[in-house]
Amino acid sequence: MSTENKIKQEELKELQEVVNKINNAQLKVGQLETQKHFILHELANVQDELKVIQDKLEKEYGKVSVNIVDGTFKAIEDEQADT
Repeated sequence: MSTENKIKQEELKELQEVVNKINNAQLKVGQLETQKHFILHELANVQDELKVIQDKLEKEYGKVSVNIVDGTFKAIEDEQADT
């Protein structure tokens, strides 16, 4: 006759609760990483949009620095010309 070796029911419940907490935390980290991935792609797309606008403005006004509050701009001096 073989005897089963078991931990106490109270100990098993405590162990299961801690393992569940770890699993839930890992799930949340995975969800956050997925959100982060999508947000980084979204950011890259918006940066591409900005580059298109910057190229359009440079074609129209030359190399300028634009104040995004009021739309004023000033020319950007070429650093190579200064040396």
